[in-house]
Amino acid sequence: MRRSIGTSREPEGRLMSRGSSQEIDCPSAQATADGARVFGVMTGTPEEHRVGYLTETLPVSEKLLALAGPAKPTQLFRIAAPCAGASGGCKHFKGNACSLAERIVAGTPVVVNALPACQIRSTCRWFRQEGKAACFRCPQVMTDKSNASDYERQIADAE
Repeated sequence: MRRSIGTSREPEGRLMSRGSSQEIDCPSAQATADGARVFGVMTGTPEEHRVGYLTETLPVSEKLLALAGPAKPTQLFRIAAPCAGASGGCKHFKGNACSLAERIVAGTPVVVNALPACQIRSTCRWFRQEGKAACFRCPQVMTDKSNASDYERQIADAE
């Protein structure tokens, strides 16, 4: 069952720590972000893709980005970098939350029934905010999807 975009709800498993000094990561960052590192690689086809999670994160480098060939790095890699939301540097950050994570949990189906072996979970904005519900949907997320449906674009770009 899909919820409508913008539906207000209290996320299951909210783990946001108010006094935490640990840096929080965006799991859908651009390759050009400071501190960017790859934590997953897209597998499958453009229509039926999933994230293959790496056993350790890799710092983004020119050599690594060259592996994407003619594709955008964010079409091949899942990239994490420090969340720019609290500083006002992200269009998805509203109030004290990532609205992209909210829209993904509200508007996309669960695609796994166990937590993926993700190397950034302990610092992931989406996990800290939405709990395991975000992790159950994360393997289907592609930061830049060239063949995105109108519905997927609405989830990704809603203001």
